[in-house]
Amino acid sequence: MKRPETTEYHPYFQHYIHLTDTGDFHEIFHKNTQLTADFFSTIPIEKHHYKYGPDKWTIKEVLMHIIDTERVFAYRTLVCLRGDNTTPLHSMDDNLYASNIDVTSRSMESLLEEFGIVRANSVFLFQNITEEQSLFLGNGVTHPFSARALGLIMMGHILHHINVIKERYL
Repeated sequence: MKRPETTEYHPYFQHYIHLTDTGDFHEIFHKNTQLTADFFSTIPIEKHHYKYGPDKWTIKEVLMHIIDTERVFAYRTLVCLRGDNTTPLHSMDDNLYASNIDVTSRSMESLLEEFGIVRANSVFLFQNITEEQSLFLGNGVTHPFSARALGLIMMGHILHHINVIKERYL
């Protein structure tokens, strides 16, 4: 799959796309998956419940947010891949989602297992699409999305959060 044109996603997501490497999409997706698992599995246990501010998420909550967002991006991708440009793809309220799940008693290993399963679904979603299908535009309400843009946004979103954790948590 080729990289998306700027008309294939809302400008808000430009930062995420710029964080991703260029090259073979499937190789980059695999590397992103491995990097995510490696990064979170090496965070010391005493940091798992750390927040750098009162209204911020813990590291485990950030990982849960990544998992939830991956699911949302995968659904949006499915809508695009099936040529559905009428179903509105509204934005998600990430703070609402985060406030309705408690990960305090979950282990990092459990969260990483869930991430792996959710990511495996995304891998299958992108595995057999054609270049033509990757261009189908979904109804992003304020701006259309292509499936190929959503794939890069998935990866860039994770890289963004890893960078935040490195800068503010560790």
